[in-house]
Amino acid sequence: MPERSRLTQKPPTTFSLDRLSTPIGAALLVTDDDGVLRALDWEDHTPRMLDLLRRHYGAVVLKDGQAPAAMKAALSAYFNGDLDRLAEVGWRVAGTEFQRKVWAALPGIPAGQTMSYGAMAAQLQAPKAMRAVGHANGANPISVVLPCHRLIGADGGLVKYGGGLMRKRWLLRHEGVEV
Repeated sequence: MPERSRLTQKPPTTFSLDRLSTPIGAALLVTDDDGVLRALDWEDHTPRMLDLLRRHYGAVVLKDGQAPAAMKAALSAYFNGDLDRLAEVGWRVAGTEFQRKVWAALPGIPAGQTMSYGAMAAQLQAPKAMRAVGHANGANPISVVLPCHRLIGADGGLVKYGGGLMRKRWLLRHEGVEV
């Protein structure tokens, strides 16, 4: 019987893995065969990224590869102060319907601004779902491009960030937010 189940298992999803040097550490860029960003996380948070990829895609194989030059140029430009360039990065995510709603709404928070989890929940027509917004935010596989760092606590305080609060603070300051 084990032989049969092995034959019916879905093969692992293969993505390419590249790195980009940034002022806050090496960013890991995970792209698909179409050159679309599937994950962006930090090298020192590799286990977290792998866990998120497995949760969203099942078995995953990462092979060394090159992210598209235009993607790397847009990300580098963002880190050099051209904040609007993030919009040029093509991305695709897998997750629950609610997670995808949250992630799709994140780029609507302009650079230099923040939003509370409760305000995001209200914007999504789910005003009591601030904790669900927080959980979706924590499962965001595409840091920076889907700017989960722009979500803050109701009291204006910085709360969790998958890449660490130091990076969240840096990203917000980089975008002109006083923290």
